[in-house]
Amino acid sequence: MDMQAMWDERYGQKEYAYGVNPNEFLKEALHQYKVKGKILFPADGEGRNGVFAAEQGLNVTSFDLSIEGKKKALNLAEERGVQLRYEVGNLFEQDVLASGYDAVALIYAHFPPNLRAQYHQKVVDLLAEGGLVIIEGFSTNNLPYREKNPKVGGPANIEMLFTKEMMQADFPDLEILYLEEVETELHEGLYHVGLGKVIRFIGRKSKG
Repeated sequence: MDMQAMWDERYGQKEYAYGVNPNEFLKEALHQYKVKGKILFPADGEGRNGVFAAEQGLNVTSFDLSIEGKKKALNLAEERGVQLRYEVGNLFEQDVLASGYDAVALIYAHFPPNLRAQYHQKVVDLLAEGGLVIIEGFSTNNLPYREKNPKVGGPANIEMLFTKEMMQADFPDLEILYLEEVETELHEGLYHVGLGKVIRFIGRKSKG
């Protein structure tokens, strides 16, 4: 099964796979850094994070591989009385994406190892000067947690997981505002449930 088919199947269910509430780290980051303006959500799935950002007054563009994710994201946005632009496809095919985003949020956006660094560089290219990259994703050290409790989720392939050193290598030109590996209790829908190990990163693109 290819990735698009897998996500269409997961998001095609009635329940929201990762719930309808925003990721806690994203929520805190938007508040702490008083993010305004345009924000981009690659791999936004069913829209829980994009919809939350729209509720905070941000101009949101989301995209994902899954048309089923888009349907549920737009339904959630309608229920919450907000709007977001949602494109379906691959990041590199998104010619419609303007640059100059004030923030890009990658929440559990795990890419194939041969593409990850390219994706991360593309994200930096789309940022405005002074813009933020906000990332939460599973650490390579999540695998023992996943073996003990498969419900915590995350890729089983260690090459798709993150380390702090990887963030430093992938974003060499960003000012690192926050970079930690954290043990956290996840309560995100059906597929992120229980204790896991994550990498959290916030970087800022320099001005001029």
